[in-house]
Order: sequence, then C-alpha cells, then structure tokens
Amino acid sequence: MKMFGFFKKAKTAKQLDTLLQNIQLNLSNNYKDAAQEDLRELERRLQASVEAGELSAAQQEFYESRLSALKVRLKNFTHKDQKTTW
Repeated sequence: MKMFGFFKKAKTAKQLDTLLQNIQLNLSNNYKDAAQEDLRELERRLQASVEAGELSAAQQEFYESRLSALKVRLKNFTHKDQKTTW
C-alpha cells in the first residue's frame, strides 16, 4: 500500500514541477499574463495537494518556498507598467 502513495506523491511533484517550468519559460519570454495565470494554478494545486496529503513534508516546504519567491518576483509583473510608446 505504501508504494502506491509514493507514486501518487511523485505524480503530484511532477505536476508542480511542470508548472514551475512553465512559469520560468513565461518569465523568460516576457509572457506576463501567462506567468501570472500559471502562478495562480501552482498556488491552487499546491494547496489542494497539501490538503490531500499528497506531498511529503520536504516536498511541501520546497514548493511553498518556491511559490513565495515567485509571488515576490511576479508581484508587479503585469502589462500595466508597460509603456505604450516604443
């Protein structure tokens, strides 16, 4: 039985890693809306995974620290601050 829990945790971690990669890709390409949307999805999935007990304590700590760092980095990362003239 415990082995199946391991696979569930690995699958959840892979999904969260994919979201982190998408955010980094969107940041590097300056896709502000997509980066913000992926950040919200990461936060939602992380919360759901924690509530369902799908992550180990170490995984939870890792993803929460990454989430908080990205929140700070993306705080003012919007199109609102973009100049309209080139």
